[in-house]
Amino acid sequence: QVQLVESGGGLVQAGGSLRLSCAASGRTARSYHMGWFRQAPGKEREFVAAISWSGGSTYYADSVKGRFTISRDNAKNTVYLQMNSLKPEDTAVYYCAARFSDGTYYVTYAAQYKYDYWGQGTQVTVSS
Repeated sequence: QVQLVESGGGLVQAGGSLRLSCAASGRTARSYHMGWFRQAPGKEREFVAAISWSGGSTYYADSVKGRFTISRDNAKNTVYLQMNSLKPEDTAVYYCAARFSDGTYYVTYAAQYKYDYWGQGTQVTVSS
């Protein structure tokens, strides 16, 4: 069992930055691939970024590529999402998720149904 707790959300002006954190608890938390997803009001939840258990592979949605950076510190069982050059369309609840390592990860990293554990979400609001 893995528990995930997100933090770092808030209100920021367009062009600003925020860093989200996701603290994972559980003996094997560091062996999970991790992802960030977001859900804007009235929209479906969508993939934002993912990172392999080792941190060696990272993936991004086209809408955030070049602005967001995902990273992890396995010694602290924590995953981060550094968000720069924020836009009003980045406003959403951001969720952290964890999934078991399997042979499909490198092609299914954006697939929500593949993720086994989810955090409660943290609100990010970007004002224009």
